[in-house]
Amino acid sequence: MSTIAIYSLKGGVGKTTLTVNLAWCAATLSSRRTLLWDLDPQAASSFLLSNRPAGTKPRDQAQSVFAKDVEPEKLIERTAVPRLDLLAADASLRGLDLLFHELDKKKRLQKLLVGLRKNYDRVLLDCPPGLTETSDQVMRAADLIVVPVIPSPLSERALAEVTKHLGTKVQLMPVHSMVDRRRKLHAEALARHPDWPVIPMASQVEQVTVRRSAVGSFAPRSAGAQAFAQLWQAIERRLAA
Repeated sequence: MSTIAIYSLKGGVGKTTLTVNLAWCAATLSSRRTLLWDLDPQAASSFLLSNRPAGTKPRDQAQSVFAKDVEPEKLIERTAVPRLDLLAADASLRGLDLLFHELDKKKRLQKLLVGLRKNYDRVLLDCPPGLTETSDQVMRAADLIVVPVIPSPLSERALAEVTKHLGTKVQLMPVHSMVDRRRKLHAEALARHPDWPVIPMASQVEQVTVRRSAVGSFAPRSAGAQAFAQLWQAIERRLAA
């Protein structure tokens, strides 16, 4: 089993859209037994993938997994995508940083992931933004951290801060996100980093939150679907290296 974290110091960079589409690629294109573990209390990935009936109130048990009051398997739910399961977030995760601090267990997430190995080939973590106790847990547990970067000075600065914080502890894969090649600022950023994968700003990608499904499921020939597929292939190659 390999663990891929989708993480950014900044919010609003397309992190959740990236996570959901990569999870779909893992389950559908690579036929991997895949788990998306939503660690963000905003629960956007959970909203997009959960099969719960409309109006169903979350159980607010997501944090209890880390306190070991509930086994992760008890909260995992199947999605509409074959081979893709979800460990949903809820409002209880707002206190997760404090819980990690009080537990003083630096590898709690890593140990919980070990227990999932028998059931999954790939686990994708949708991480909350910021350098926090939760992000430190993620950085210890992940085999690869995918960092979406909007082509802008502030987003690139955030990546530099993450790189400085991590040093050589883990593998980072920066990804240009929400790219409009017609914009001069975007074109210049792509020229500076021609080896970074690129996810375009496209109407099909924006439709993910409306349709609550990955681009590849409703627009498989679109530029967005192809970009996510190519990124997933690059991730698989990195994990195999």
